[in-house]
Amino acid sequence: MNRRLRILFVCAMNKERSVTAERLYRNDSRLEVRSAGVRSDANRRVSEGDLRWADVVFAMEREHKVWMATCFEGLDLPPIEVLDIPDDYACMDPRLQEILRLTLDPEIERLLAAGEHKPGP
Repeated sequence: MNRRLRILFVCAMNKERSVTAERLYRNDSRLEVRSAGVRSDANRRVSEGDLRWADVVFAMEREHKVWMATCFEGLDLPPIEVLDIPDDYACMDPRLQEILRLTLDPEIERLLAAGEHKPGP
């Protein structure tokens, strides 16, 4: 039996975009979700453990993907998808929720259908 798909949402500070995404998907029984930020003063900073845990990472901006690839250069990184969502929204802003759902729902469905996550407990 396959375990749930593990998704890490990443933004700059882990205060608005990635937190909103985590909250939107945390009750989806098919998924395990976490969120983190790339800046040193983020609420919760991306760690090597997060990247080893994740099946896929959704970064809000291209610079977040570049940061992870640079800082964790020797690590076998999971796929990192860039969402191109600017830092223009407050946490749980209805417009941000709509953008995240419209962007993420098809990607999550595709990943689940493809069974691209690791089997196990």
